[in-house]
Amino acid sequence: MSRITQRFDKLKADKRAGLVAYISAGDPNAEIGYEILKGLPAAGADLIELGMPFTDPMADGPSIQAAGQRALKAGMTVEKTFDMVRRFRKETGDDATPILLMGYYNLVYQRGVERFCKEAAAAGVDGFILVDLPPEEADELKPHAEANGLDTVLLTAPTTDDKRLPAVLKYSAGFVYFVSVLGITGAKSATEEAVASHVGRIKRHTNLPVGVGFGIKTPEQAAAVARHADAAVVGTAIVDRVKAGLDEAGKPKPDLLPGVFAYIKALAEGVRGVRKG
Repeated sequence: MSRITQRFDKLKADKRAGLVAYISAGDPNAEIGYEILKGLPAAGADLIELGMPFTDPMADGPSIQAAGQRALKAGMTVEKTFDMVRRFRKETGDDATPILLMGYYNLVYQRGVERFCKEAAAAGVDGFILVDLPPEEADELKPHAEANGLDTVLLTAPTTDDKRLPAVLKYSAGFVYFVSVLGITGAKSATEEAVASHVGRIKRHTNLPVGVGFGIKTPEQAAAVARHADAAVVGTAIVDRVKAGLDEAGKPKPDLLPGVFAYIKALAEGVRGVRKG
């Protein structure tokens, strides 16, 4: 059983939803980026999405694009992303918090699918969210991911109808990621009514947990998602807190880490304040 499944089982037993926190690996630099990663569980993140910086992030809004550019400028690579996860597992002793790599399939393809999966698993990664990998192409990745105990989390959207949904779910493992709005990350937010309707429809097709992301910025919005989904996914708003902790020259200010962790704690409190079942 994967760490992702174990974590969602525990959340269900605790009768609450989870908080999935996204950061861009190496933003604003490798050392501060690692300190953020290391502090996420204590701040309240139940699962971690670690973005792999990429030069052409087509689904990402300006904030996450800028975070990726900061990381790339600081020298972040796929290899160094693996190193971050490896260091996290070794130094913290945390063998329970799931870490998913989020990014684009080109990064996997260039490294070689079999090699990428083996190295990711060896580093302590638990799964992938590859935003441009459709189910029609997932056969290329899925066998190697499964062979290495890695979950593949595919995306659904408001436009994923009942005819299309089974194709997506066929290749999904760990949980289903529902993109609650159309467009790029951080652009707008969905209403609670829309989230409830779409999550209910997805759950009629699968027993997998459902995480909802895109546009969650406040503890109140996170709580609204938690009332209906199994996890609230927050990315852009966290990345914005990292940016707010940089001075005009792009150097970290003393309050960067405290500011990021205080914000994540507030989101976690919003999610955990919703009792389920």
